[in-house]
Amino acid sequence: MSRPTPLRDIHESLGATLTDFAGWLMPLRYGSESAEHRAVREAAGLFDLSHMGEIFVTGPQAGQALDYALVGHLSALAPGRARYTMITNPAGGVLDDLIVYRLADEEFMVVANASNYHSVALALTNRAKNFDAVVDDRSDQWALIAVQGPRSQEILSSLTDADLPSLKYYAGLPGTVAGVSALIARTGYTGEDGFELFVAGDDAEALWGELTKAGEPYGMIPAGLSCRDTLRLEAGMPLYGNELNESLTPFDAGLGRVVKFDKPGDFVGRAALEPLRDSAPRRRLVGLVARGRRIPRHGFPVVVGDQTVGEVTSGAPSPTLGKPIAMAYVDTEVSDGLAVDIRGSQEPMDLVELPFYRRNK
Repeated sequence: MSRPTPLRDIHESLGATLTDFAGWLMPLRYGSESAEHRAVREAAGLFDLSHMGEIFVTGPQAGQALDYALVGHLSALAPGRARYTMITNPAGGVLDDLIVYRLADEEFMVVANASNYHSVALALTNRAKNFDAVVDDRSDQWALIAVQGPRSQEILSSLTDADLPSLKYYAGLPGTVAGVSALIARTGYTGEDGFELFVAGDDAEALWGELTKAGEPYGMIPAGLSCRDTLRLEAGMPLYGNELNESLTPFDAGLGRVVKFDKPGDFVGRAALEPLRDSAPRRRLVGLVARGRRIPRHGFPVVVGDQTVGEVTSGAPSPTLGKPIAMAYVDTEVSDGLAVDIRGSQEPMDLVELPFYRRNK
């Protein structure tokens, strides 16, 4: 049975289409997916992301424990800042991609994907055993609400005294939003400016209501998982289970930059990943834009003539580009003549560099 978020009653009152996602009952859409997508690109969207996991690592050696457990150099992270990183298995395969926030000198919050946070918490616990650090999965205590889009700072500023203009991308600060205590983070998964608000589960409904009222004059509307997926696809952001999985390394995904070999000490996966740092992977992650109207979907073969040269990892119609788009892993040497086999029909594709969309800063 799917687990509801603290905002289930609100989603039902708004007429949301609810669906199971990683064991959670989540809003897929509230009305038109394309309208929700456009609202985020042009104004703002309000998201319930309470299915994400929040795992705290605390103690005098919390930073060193994370340096060993993850591929990033987290002990070098300044308090108040965040970093995108990954946790791999000993063979270098990606167990999850994460955002780590340093809340204080001896306190970090690791945000994991909904489908993986139990396994991430277990792996962190095991890997921290030889350090003076405590791993505590507090996911059940938190709700996560995101305001994403070019008007998000204006909307949030009406509800908080926090200095949002000075809050940098991938940074967070404690504050009060509409009377609710929150960690205010300038992070997101849409390709737009925006904020993610970590609050106690019991405060989620009240905060959602105040955000809704504050956002209405700016054109903000609630937005579901469906448009979140097309937004992140346009922005070229990987989705675990599609572009990332345990059989792929960060280098396969073109994200080798997150692996920090210059940090002190060993880390899980280092021995497997180090030989890959200067070698080209057999396949690379690219963007595909369809010339026609048929949509390339996850798992469809990418072909050149009668030869299969790759596989689509994510695909959808792009409301911003007005064409179907996809991310795919293709053989490194391939550059043109690409098509996607869509149920026996070869649909021509143009290969483009990712991302498909960049916001105006």
